[in-house]
Amino acid sequence: MKFGRSIVLAAAMFVACWLTQGQGDAQDTAKVYRVGLLFPGPPGGGVLGPELVRDFVRRGYVPDKTIAFEPRAAQGNVALLPALVDELVASHVDVIITQSYPAALAAKEHAGSIPIVVTQSGDPVATHLVDSLARPGGNITGVSEIAAELSAKRLQLLKEAVPGVHSVAVLWNADDLGMTLRYRAAEQEAAQLGMAVVALGVHAPDDFDAAFAAMTKAPPDAILMVTDVLTNLNRKRVIDFAATHRLPTMFEYDSLAHDGGLMAYGPNESDILDRAAGLADRILHGTKPADLPLELPTRFQYAVNLKTAKALGITISESAQLRADDVIE
Repeated sequence: MKFGRSIVLAAAMFVACWLTQGQGDAQDTAKVYRVGLLFPGPPGGGVLGPELVRDFVRRGYVPDKTIAFEPRAAQGNVALLPALVDELVASHVDVIITQSYPAALAAKEHAGSIPIVVTQSGDPVATHLVDSLARPGGNITGVSEIAAELSAKRLQLLKEAVPGVHSVAVLWNADDLGMTLRYRAAEQEAAQLGMAVVALGVHAPDDFDAAFAAMTKAPPDAILMVTDVLTNLNRKRVIDFAATHRLPTMFEYDSLAHDGGLMAYGPNESDILDRAAGLADRILHGTKPADLPLELPTRFQYAVNLKTAKALGITISESAQLRADDVIE
């Protein structure tokens, strides 16, 4: 099989991470539910990692006895996603959990009637994945996002922490509709805050050099990176560029602040995992996706990296530090 090696590696990773606690309490049944996991990037990365497996275990599932996982990873090449969905269909999975808008779209177009639970897919109504949040219709449900509100909050927090920011370079994957809508929300909010936006849409890894050249020629006051598989795989380049040019950065997930970014604000990833597992669990027990309204994040994480601030020569305001859920020192 063309993707056999990556699939075997991904499966081995999940087996290594499965928890064994509580397995004796679960009842053996003849049915082994098969859950497809569709990654746009490397296997086991992002929101569909081992923690998701643990969320199923906490709900009483026993790996290899009552549940089996079928991970498929596009390794950053989203053109492979439709073929990977075809593989999941051929494996007779009972539900597919996706990460990202491209993965969700590929599942919608290729999974037939198999239920789909989407995560990190942008606004599923605006991208026409579903009819509405309350009544999604079809075979898709999942965890939505509130792009406009989150984009506004990120810029507000950036301005509060570093008041001298008047122009923000926004890096995003211009080939991803979900991420493009997130960029547009940031653009609209920046106008309300009196901030100028430098639009730096990228399509491939080589485009980052052009984006860096543009920021070198006309330096912004800060960088906001919209996170998808393309930008995430190139995050170190962005963080290193910002460090060299002493630019504050705002990211969407706290893990990127731990990677060296200055700040991050976004939905709590553990909460997304738990909600996705909960929706999939209800589907496996007979509820139709069309009857499961898409859920919105309720827990958010604000991270501030004081080590990065010191290296950049930036003093983070006391109010910003008090607001932060995670202060990295």
